[in-house]
Amino acid sequence: MGLIDRIVRLGVVFAIAYAYAFGLIGGTLALVMGVVALVLLVTSLTATCPAYMPFGLSTRRKAG
Repeated sequence: MGLIDRIVRLGVVFAIAYAYAFGLIGGTLALVMGVVALVLLVTSLTATCPAYMPFGLSTRRKAG
């Protein structure tokens, strides 16, 4: 996973956290968005996206 992909994912995580912290989302939506945020956080920190693997996708820069 490339740097820009990771930064965008972290941005979404922070946006979801902000929305929850300030009461913009709640209930079932907050739970679902929390799970999404957790998945995005883990994939960003590990620099691996399991959803990309079956399709052979990569957002990393090519060496060289």
